[in-house]
Amino acid sequence: MNHHIFSKLIVALILLSCLACKHEKQQKSNGNISINVAGYNYDRIRAIMDGRVSIEGADVNFNVENIYNLNNHVFGPENTYEVTEMGLIPYITQYINNDFREYTLIPVFISRIFRHRNVFVSANSGIDKPEDLIGKKVGTPGYGMSANTWIRGFLLDEYGVKADDFQWIQTTKSSDGGTLNSDLGKYYFGDDFPLEIGPEGVDESELLLSGQCDALITAITPKAFLDGNPKIKRLFPDVKAAEIDYYKKTQLFPIMHVVAIRNDVIKENPWLPKAVFEMYSKAKQKAYDDMETTTSLKVTLPWVTQEFEDTRKLMGDNYWKYGIEANRKELEAIMRYVYEQGLVEHQITFEELFAPSTLELQE
Repeated sequence: MNHHIFSKLIVALILLSCLACKHEKQQKSNGNISINVAGYNYDRIRAIMDGRVSIEGADVNFNVENIYNLNNHVFGPENTYEVTEMGLIPYITQYINNDFREYTLIPVFISRIFRHRNVFVSANSGIDKPEDLIGKKVGTPGYGMSANTWIRGFLLDEYGVKADDFQWIQTTKSSDGGTLNSDLGKYYFGDDFPLEIGPEGVDESELLLSGQCDALITAITPKAFLDGNPKIKRLFPDVKAAEIDYYKKTQLFPIMHVVAIRNDVIKENPWLPKAVFEMYSKAKQKAYDDMETTTSLKVTLPWVTQEFEDTRKLMGDNYWKYGIEANRKELEAIMRYVYEQGLVEHQITFEELFAPSTLELQE
């Protein structure tokens, strides 16, 4: 290639690059930004996935990920997604203990679940009520799990059972095949707190069946229970009744996961937190509509409409609430729990975690 042709090629490449930059700037000035969203494939976000609900002037791309990958993307070096579901308690602990500031929360509480169903006991342990756990050995795949935090919270508030009333055994393995972090340095309680690491390579199911512990508190349904082993049972035999009673008494619907937006994106697009909140809210309404219809069942349950009606009678029409004020009790409870239970070094108010422009948003 001679010098003249090479020079023309360089000029052409520069012109193409300039045109691409100009096009990108035009897209941004017109609001046509690309928003990569990640989370679980819930019915309440299905309308985002299929494009029925979006953000005006933005290209929204939804990526299905599990919570382990989601948290890794958030706390890792790449910060892959502009908008992402993530664990609420992991975010709180990273924010307080490690000054994590790459993402900011918005009050979209995308995953919630009552947790009485996650306390299991040995059938021969003599444990029939929460108070019977006192003085017992309790296994768990992770002391700091969100589910465990809520369970310890209601055990203390409703039954007077404290986290240090029994011996915790944190396993190095979970019966769903996950390998867990056994590092105790992330916890902030006294050296005399009753927590020890379990035998290497032994999961929580094996720990209970072998008699090395009396009960399990875990977000993971133990394999022994899934297999129908008669040596394991739930502490609360009628889980639904126990959880309904808990809700009637406390008005708490436990929050597991929340939605976060990357801070550099908020800085460039200060209107985005409100727009994302509204997108998730509209998508959730589509899920409500699908459960309410009786023309044809869109959810694969024969009595889904009756369950939907019963839930609304108990918890209100918009029972899966987004927004700060509608969830103030849950947020205040979780900030108390993480401090009481040694998950964070000091206390802060929950409002600090959320984008200021979303603090007053309501549905």
